[in-house]
Amino acid sequence: MASDALGLHLYAMEQDNDPIPEPSVLKDVHCAANKRSVLVEVHMSLIRHTIESASVKKTLTIPRWLNTLAEQHNVNFSQALQEALKDQLTKKAG
Repeated sequence: MASDALGLHLYAMEQDNDPIPEPSVLKDVHCAANKRSVLVEVHMSLIRHTIESASVKKTLTIPRWLNTLAEQHNVNFSQALQEALKDQLTKKAG
């Protein structure tokens, strides 16, 4: 869980444009006699991908007639919204 916690914290720092500190050198970390240091490895590309590709629930309102028609045609609302958003964003970028 230390890897997950560190990855989430580093991701938040990236989003806030906070400087990311250099990793500590293990031999330079001094602990009390009954404690010890361990390496915690984080692959930020995997953390970023997991967070950024996670689904986000959105609530929206459409006219009843449109909902009825879409349901009659077995429209996948999530897919339709994603496609429409991608289309809109592509138009705005171009």
